[in-house]
Amino acid sequence: MAEAPDIVAFDVLGTIVDWHTGVTEHLRETFARRDLDTDPAAFAVAWRGRYLPALRRVNDGDRPWASLDTLHRESLDALLDEHGIGSRLDESDRRRLVGTWHRLPAWPDSAELITRLKRRSTVVALSNGSFALLVSLAKAAGLPFDGIISAEFTHTYKPAPEPYAKAAELLEVDPGEILLVAAHGWDLAGAASAGLRTAFLERPDEYGPGERTERSTDATCGLAAASAAELARRLGC
Repeated sequence: MAEAPDIVAFDVLGTIVDWHTGVTEHLRETFARRDLDTDPAAFAVAWRGRYLPALRRVNDGDRPWASLDTLHRESLDALLDEHGIGSRLDESDRRRLVGTWHRLPAWPDSAELITRLKRRSTVVALSNGSFALLVSLAKAAGLPFDGIISAEFTHTYKPAPEPYAKAAELLEVDPGEILLVAAHGWDLAGAASAGLRTAFLERPDEYGPGERTERSTDATCGLAAASAAELARRLGC
C-alpha cells in the first residue's frame, strides 16, 4: 500500500469525465437534426485526435496562445470541411458542439473516488481545459474537487512543465508532494519530468467500448491501477 499523498491532482478529460460518450451523443443529435449520415462515434474520436497536435503547436510557439475552446473550434471546423459537411452546420450548431466539452458526463466512479481520497488528501483538478470549462464540468457532474487549476493560468499546456509547476506554486508545496493521477502516459511523463509523483488510472472505455486504450501494464509511473477502487485502496483510502 502506498502512502496517501498530501495532494492528489487529477487530469480531467478522459480520466475523470467520459468525453467519448458525451461528445458522441451531442454529435449524434446534431447530425440527425441536419439529416447527416456521418458516424458520430468515429467523428468524436477524430476530433479528439486533433487535441494533442493542437496543444503541441501552442507549446512549440507555432501559434499564439489560444484557449481549449478555440482549439476545439478550429479542429471542428477543419473536420467538418474534410468530411464534406461544413455547409450543413451553422454557427449555432458549431458553438453548441464546442460547448459539449463543458457538459461531459463523469465516469460512474469518479465522484466516489474523489470523495474517498479527500478523507486523507487535498484533491484538485489539473487540466488543460479552461477554468470556465472545468467549473462547468465539476458542477454539472457533481465532482467535489477542493480546487481547480487550469493550464490556461500559464498559457502553456500539459505536458509542458509550467502547468505542473503552477500547481505546486498555487498550493504552496514542493512538486514532489503532489500525486498526479491520469489515464494518459504523456501527461504522467510530463508530470514526472516536473518532479511530481504519478499514478496511472486505467479507463478502458475512453475511446468507446472495445476500443484500444492505454492499460495499466503500459504505464511508466510510480503507481498503476486498473480501476478507481484499486487506486483508492492502494492509496489507503
